[in-house]
Amino acid sequence: MSTLTIRLPSDQHERLKALAASRGTSLNKLFEELTTKALTEFDAETRFQLRAAKGDKTRGLEILGKLDRVHSERG
Repeated sequence: MSTLTIRLPSDQHERLKALAASRGTSLNKLFEELTTKALTEFDAETRFQLRAAKGDKTRGLEILGKLDRVHSERG
C-alpha cells in the first residue's frame, strides 16, 4: 500500500471529514471509495473509446436511433 499526501483548502478538508463521518467511515476509506469510482469511470470510458474506434459509425448511429425510438415509445 502507498501513502499519498495531498493539499486541500481547509474548508474542503472539513467538508470531506463531515462527509466521511456521515457515511460512518474514515477519511482514508472515503478517498479509497472516491478514487475507485473515478478509476472505474476512467476505465469504462477508455474501453468505450477503444471499442468505438474499431466500430462502424453508421451502425452505431442506427442502434442509437433504435434505442431512442424504443425509449420514446415507452415515454
